Amino acid sequence: MRIQSRGRGEEGRTRLTVVPENVDDLWHLSYVLEPGDDVEGDTSRRIQRDDDRMRDTGGEREHIHVTLEVEDVEFARFANRLRVSGVIVGCSREDQLGHHHTLNVEEHDELTIEKRFKPDQMERIEEAEAAAENPEVAIATVEEGEAHVHTVAQYGTEEYVSLTRPTGKGEYARPRSELFAELGEALSHLDADAVILAGPGFTKGDALDHLEENYPDVAAKTTTVDTSGVGDRGVHEVLKRGALEDVQTETRIAREAELIDELTEEMATGAKATYGPEAVAEAAEFGAVETLLVLDDRLREERQGGGEWDVDADEIITSVERQGGDVVVFSGEFEPGQRLKNLGGVAALLRYRLD
Repeated sequence: MRIQSRGRGEEGRTRLTVVPENVDDLWHLSYVLEPGDDVEGDTSRRIQRDDDRMRDTGGEREHIHVTLEVEDVEFARFANRLRVSGVIVGCSREDQLGHHHTLNVEEHDELTIEKRFKPDQMERIEEAEAAAENPEVAIATVEEGEAHVHTVAQYGTEEYVSLTRPTGKGEYARPRSELFAELGEALSHLDADAVILAGPGFTKGDALDHLEENYPDVAAKTTTVDTSGVGDRGVHEVLKRGALEDVQTETRIAREAELIDELTEEMATGAKATYGPEAVAEAAEFGAVETLLVLDDRLREERQGGGEWDVDADEIITSVERQGGDVVVFSGEFEPGQRLKNLGGVAALLRYRLD
């Protein structure tokens, strides 16, 4: 995320101009923008004439500059765009005021936001700005006859390719070099800035030897990590061990995996942890929350009035921050976030046990 400018808007609001530089940045903005915010940007719109003529000849759209009062925000992940819908409250054509419109925000589009930013929302923008310096990382997990490649994004990990080539003995067995060659081809095509090669036993070492001989550019940016599994399980182990932080210091995923594991351990012993909105709100009221864990999807729903909690999400966050606690907003796209969702979307690691 590139922050172009900061300033003061109307009625004490902050005016922030940003340029999302990748899909991660669009995803971050989907959790920052809320109904009632003003969003300004360039767009195109089919203009309906007031006279008896039909629309513009050939159906051409006119480029205009609009300010929307936001009503709805959608992150269209597979279209690589953010859809911001609302009523036009400012426009380079006055005859379009009051009409509904949708801004389709893509990578490198400049967007000006005017709103009262909550502390966690501004922190999210600033983290996205810092993350612009992070390398793109691929996690490759390999064992005998099987290899997987996952890409790492701030909203989670995605499987890029899964390879299965039976090795060893038997009618259908293939040389191990075929599996390693396909893995090398996949990593070379992906062209990540860094690669973590993980898996059990010695297979990953043999795979790295193959990369060094045949794909030296890939091997030069590859580090190895021991894991007991491959695929999704292996990726989780990589994150839990902190290997990702060595090559992507600003990533949030590794911290989420570590925190949710710590929470699970504390809950298993009945010690310093609690979950669910009412229990967490009570702990916050007593000043007992060391780290608040809250799911981004749930937080957005609660803030927009579509949630189910009987407590105010922002009051919990404010109370925790006022008393020196940390607030970590989890991504619902990644496995730790799914585990937090099963606990009601909010949990807390405590300073002391509450009886």
